[in-house]
Amino acid sequence: MLVIGLIFSMFGIGLFCWVIFTLAVYALPFFVGLTAGMAAFDDGAGVIGALLVGIVTGAVTLAIGQIAFALVRPPILRAAIAAAFAIPAAIAGYHAVRGVSQIGLPSLIWREVFASIGALFIGGTAWVRMTVFADPLPLRPGATSQDGLQQVLTAARHEG
Repeated sequence: MLVIGLIFSMFGIGLFCWVIFTLAVYALPFFVGLTAGMAAFDDGAGVIGALLVGIVTGAVTLAIGQIAFALVRPPILRAAIAAAFAIPAAIAGYHAVRGVSQIGLPSLIWREVFASIGALFIGGTAWVRMTVFADPLPLRPGATSQDGLQQVLTAARHEG
């Protein structure tokens, strides 16, 4: 019985970690949607109206962020947009890892160390997930990313 409990605990912790890393990029839209939903509820929209406002606002925030990241060319602006999504994910990751570490770590210092490392990993995951869908920036100014791809494909065809 003890072995089965340990195995299920490991699967549960693994599932929890997978969910945290998968949902990391959605922390900012969730916070924005939650704030908008709570504001709508306070203004008298009711439960269903607040829920709809929150879902729509969160979805629009995610869509605007991904579209803006894909369309913006300066790397500084791309970094700012990615940071806007990664920082709330890192904060949420810090608190999630700190909460889980309270279960098995009696030392406050080690809890903070693990929570900080978890925040870095989860924030980094959100950063990577935000950047993975965008076209790569060209290596030379004035060129498009498709020009570079065409040159590589043409060179590979001529070599082989």
